[in-house]
Amino acid sequence: MTSPSGDHPQRAVPLRVRIRDTVRSRIFEGYYPVGTRLVERDLAAEFGVSRLPVREAVRMLIQEGLLAERSTRGAIVAELTDRDVEDLFEMRFALEVLATRLAARRAGPADIAALRALVDTAAAAVERGDAQAAHRANSDLHDEITRIAGNRFLRAALEPLQGRMHWLFRHVTDMTELVDEHRALVEAIASGDPELADAQSLHHVGKYRDQYPHTAPGEDRR
Repeated sequence: MTSPSGDHPQRAVPLRVRIRDTVRSRIFEGYYPVGTRLVERDLAAEFGVSRLPVREAVRMLIQEGLLAERSTRGAIVAELTDRDVEDLFEMRFALEVLATRLAARRAGPADIAALRALVDTAAAAVERGDAQAAHRANSDLHDEITRIAGNRFLRAALEPLQGRMHWLFRHVTDMTELVDEHRALVEAIASGDPELADAQSLHHVGKYRDQYPHTAPGEDRR
């Protein structure tokens, strides 16, 4: 399966997931702008696979809200309206803050080491000017916090939102500041104090809600 420069390396994961990850990265990086129509047979030919894993990948991206189904046009790259953004931040305040609080209770030494490594990966990417790698590491950090939280119902609630939440992360422009924010968040989790982690997470989500550009270039936000 081919992939554009900057996509995740292939891993021992189901084919549909690898295709989803590639298409998701292309959406995040502007390779597929809002409104782009994605045709199953074209993607299947490009990736050198049958249409079945492509169809499954498209379904997953529709569930995440990154694609929208059109009865006569297949799937197109969706836009997020201002209302969508506000709704997502409300969910982040509820679910991500809870995940951070639980992670502070349950994280072991290996978990903290993994979180610190992701922050270091993001910092190194920022240092060398690789914004896409920095964004991936920062998104992976939030996913790892959810894993460490160890609540399967919370994870199930977050899973269909992750794509859109990661899309929000891509609008952060001051990556050095974001790395510093994430380092503070990780150290709050490492403290083992749920109240401190709760406060740091509330600060983190609130800061980026206030900074979010409510009208992105070229997008009609209703």
